[in-house]
Amino acid sequence: MSTATDTPVGRGADAPPTPPSDGSDTRPPHGEYSKAEAWRRRLPLMPAFLFVVVCTQIPFLLTIWYSLRSRNLLRPEGEKFVGLRNYLDIFVDSTFRSAALNSILFTLGCVVVSLLLGLGLALLLDRKFVGRGFIRTLLITPFLIMPVAGAMLWSISMFDPTYGLVNWLIGTVGISPVDWTSQFPMVSIIIALVWQWTPFMMLLLLAGLQSQTGDVLEAASMDGAGPLKTFVHITLPHLRFYLELSVLLGAIYVVNTFDQIYLMTAGGPGTASANLPFYIYQRAFLGFDIGQSAAMGVITVIATIVIATFALRLIFTSINSKEQS
Repeated sequence: MSTATDTPVGRGADAPPTPPSDGSDTRPPHGEYSKAEAWRRRLPLMPAFLFVVVCTQIPFLLTIWYSLRSRNLLRPEGEKFVGLRNYLDIFVDSTFRSAALNSILFTLGCVVVSLLLGLGLALLLDRKFVGRGFIRTLLITPFLIMPVAGAMLWSISMFDPTYGLVNWLIGTVGISPVDWTSQFPMVSIIIALVWQWTPFMMLLLLAGLQSQTGDVLEAASMDGAGPLKTFVHITLPHLRFYLELSVLLGAIYVVNTFDQIYLMTAGGPGTASANLPFYIYQRAFLGFDIGQSAAMGVITVIATIVIATFALRLIFTSINSKEQS
């Protein structure tokens, strides 16, 4: 015996209800359904969104505000609005240009060297051998050490002119001791950064190597391709996304280097090894010039965003081309 609540023939149990016969449909339009569903999905993310806004965007807006004012902590009564004068003063500041160049050199030197070393180590760890897990753990260790501890390790245990391990090693072949952090400050900092970031590059590239199917390599070997040709024509194109991602993430992190410079050279001699974050620190907390340091911070953030956006577009382009192929 059927009732009025039975499911009609040809319709599923989840089908939408039939509109009333008088033509009056009380269901909301499709657009309202979409907006309600979108807000329902966004609602759980709102606390995290508000937290990010409070912790990042509000301070950045305050930094922009301070960059438009002449504000010195030693003379708070002299604060006044100066517009873009702080930005104009920065571009004629030779020390700022030198710090910007040092930032580029630190970033390029660290990223390129650590990427090459990470690729070599990843190729070695992609093979099966006894103790591979233990060796992999040892190679990852530098990345797990705090930057402050790593900087102190290199400054005292490795590069100390009297007791450093490096001078002891070169002394065994008759080379006189070298005060590395004073005579070669840039090289000393880059070596410490490469030691810290090589494991990061190695992990990313090792993940890329292990995502490569063995059938492709076996087919290349059967076709007569040697190890070098297989790496250049098959493995390296496969690693393109991982290489680009390593360069992007490495550059974003290394450009903000502060610990190694502060603890190993203090930006010296003079400002020879100061990068932008360290020079901003000097102007803000040693020179007490909040206005110009804020302007430097704004310029640094904008430059980083521009470079990161360009790099992300390259990565997304490679991802799309890989999916289409």
